[in-house]
Amino acid sequence: MHEMGIALEIIDIAAASIPADLAGVQVKTVNLKVGKLAAIVPESLRFCFTVATKNGPLDGAELVIEEIPVRARCEHCRHEWHVEGPAFRCPQCDAGRITLLSGRELNIESIEIID
Repeated sequence: MHEMGIALEIIDIAAASIPADLAGVQVKTVNLKVGKLAAIVPESLRFCFTVATKNGPLDGAELVIEEIPVRARCEHCRHEWHVEGPAFRCPQCDAGRITLLSGRELNIESIEIID
């Protein structure tokens, strides 16, 4: 389960991003964007995050995950679409050169603290 390693990295990044003058504040929420192709199971990541934050600086924080759909663009006709299954050809012109525009993200978007 690689989600535990990812959860630990998220915790490290979130804890390190809190400015020194705010040391000791409680983190309320960590907002994450995860692409459908990132090979992450959101429920597993949330579980690992909850387990890994116990008795640490992010204890009680919630991990909010926004799943990003897979989008592609045809390099021939420039058509863009949401990819639902395997995509090897453009659904509009049947050309075989496509570029993935989204779906591989794994980004911490924001960290909310309790005032």
